[in-house]
Amino acid sequence: MSVSTGHGGADTAESNKPGPPHGRGRGSRALVVMSIAALGVVFGDIGTSPLYALKTVFLLDGGAVRANEGDVFGVISLMFWSITIIVSIKYLGILMRADNDGEGGVMALAALAQRLYAKRANRAGMLLVIGIVGVSLFYGDSIITPAISVLSAVEGLQVTVPAVAHLIVPISAVILIILFAVQRFGTGKVGVLFGPVMVLWFVVLAAAGLGMVIQYPSVLLGLSPTYAVVFIVQHPAISFIALGAVVLVITGAEALYADMGHFGRSPIRRAWFFLVFPALTINYLGQAALILHHPAAKANPFFLLIPEWGRLPVVILATVATVIASQAVISGAFSLTRQAVQLGLLPPLTIRQTSKREGGQIYLPAVNALLFIGVMTVMLAFGSSERLSTAYGISVTGALVVDTLLLVLVARPLWQWAPWKIAAAAIVFGGLELAFLAGNLPKILNGGWVPLLIAAAVITVMTTWRRGRQLVQEDRKTKEGSLAEFIEDVRAQNLPRVPGIGIFPHPNKDSTPLALRANVKHNHVLHEHVIIVSITTAPVPHVPTWEAYAYDDLGYVDDGIEHLTIRFGFSDEPDIPRALRAACYVGVLPLDADDFKEASYFISRGAIRTTKKTGMVRWRRSLFIALAHNAADPAARFGLPALRTVTMGSDVEI
Repeated sequence: MSVSTGHGGADTAESNKPGPPHGRGRGSRALVVMSIAALGVVFGDIGTSPLYALKTVFLLDGGAVRANEGDVFGVISLMFWSITIIVSIKYLGILMRADNDGEGGVMALAALAQRLYAKRANRAGMLLVIGIVGVSLFYGDSIITPAISVLSAVEGLQVTVPAVAHLIVPISAVILIILFAVQRFGTGKVGVLFGPVMVLWFVVLAAAGLGMVIQYPSVLLGLSPTYAVVFIVQHPAISFIALGAVVLVITGAEALYADMGHFGRSPIRRAWFFLVFPALTINYLGQAALILHHPAAKANPFFLLIPEWGRLPVVILATVATVIASQAVISGAFSLTRQAVQLGLLPPLTIRQTSKREGGQIYLPAVNALLFIGVMTVMLAFGSSERLSTAYGISVTGALVVDTLLLVLVARPLWQWAPWKIAAAAIVFGGLELAFLAGNLPKILNGGWVPLLIAAAVITVMTTWRRGRQLVQEDRKTKEGSLAEFIEDVRAQNLPRVPGIGIFPHPNKDSTPLALRANVKHNHVLHEHVIIVSITTAPVPHVPTWEAYAYDDLGYVDDGIEHLTIRFGFSDEPDIPRALRAACYVGVLPLDADDFKEASYFISRGAIRTTKKTGMVRWRRSLFIALAHNAADPAARFGLPALRTVTMGSDVEI
């Protein structure tokens, strides 16, 4: 007999969704606050590209792109329409509608696609592989973005205070150390702190560019798409080179999508269209006008656009803004990593919820540490933003192409798009992004191999963990056996029962926990009460106590062997002992809450041993075992008392 105190997964999730705010004013204020916080996390990467994007275009290949009207207008047109098509239309207009329980990013999109194609196993597997490639490329971007962003801002000191040029790398290192150190406080708090700074940053961007646009209004002609077409037709070789740098204006688009779970769709869209997009456009136009009328300014058009008296304050502001740019990809990496863990592509990691209201605001200590090591390594190895720009772009464009591929695949089942609309999206988005990717391929030999190497390492880890996990589950399934058959066998043996409660965390109620089998096999006894506990996470912040449990006596009311499913919200602390006591208070468990003060907990975990079985080569087996040994401790994750928790089980073979 099974008794559920809730209404089922979908109904419960719906019933617990926060309702609309009381009063229109309060809702509007909350939306403004969230939009400002989003500015402090989501738009840092794409918002600081004016520091280096246009400069890189005109310095590429010894100045192949000239400071004449045709080239300048052509480049500006390419930049404006790239941002419009890829960021405004593809990501903000379309992809943000393809969320997975409020989460964005390539892994959420791949998981959504898998769900839509669940009945077609071959395609579902292919979609997962595509998602792995996409998230791996994003990690490559996450390593390079903080390094190039902070370096490009601090290098502004060379324009204002040339004597400190030798301190640029040490200053950048100190800034990055502080940035990664504050991640533990959560993206929400970081966003509230950084949001007003980014508002000021975008206002400064617009103000700096507006003066030149007013002085040379003809630069507005560069917004016409005809100039981009003419530039490409007249200078195909030069435009191909330019594409390798033009892509820098859209770096951060994937991070923007991945960060959607932190703040939601509406605040991000409002911040983009009301402030970020206009400010970026005006600043790029201002830089273009400066280069056109003062060609020598192409060496550093952003800082030379600023009056001399304001350059030092803007260097300081730019440095803070690039720290925020790094925040965008760091928080995006946190979100994608959690999604990868949930999909079984990475081992369980320690995940700390940093907000009581927003499920997407999380902190992963292990990921934070690995990103910090990677960022510092590439920054010290390359030493300048100009050298680092040669490694930038490949992972970004690769991630964009992967997102478009997944978009094309989900559009029909998700939104019932007509074939012509799917074809148009593939041609417009995919064609532009493939052109960017091709333009970045020459960078591979000059540093572009770095993000590809990072992506290859991530792919290796994910595929190894996924395959190893499958082999372990197959072996465990054989060893665990049916729970129903185990109970029948135990009843037939009439084993001695000892006083107390034995609790066995286990993913389901179909198979037998290894720890339970080991306890019976070696100790030949059972506790008076045996409770098998399964944990699930609902896509809501909190699950009320009366809806959090599903109880099953597993067919017999007199044998003391029971199963309990506990549903936690994403902001609930998954504390099993506390949840069990609460289940007694609401009458779900037929026990007294005080009985759990001396309860024993048994974790099913055996040593993983390598064998000569086929299915995985030796070095990958060793990698899987290393990953498993470093997975988060389940006892700590579920709040189990250390002195009353026992790890038992049998060896698992791969």
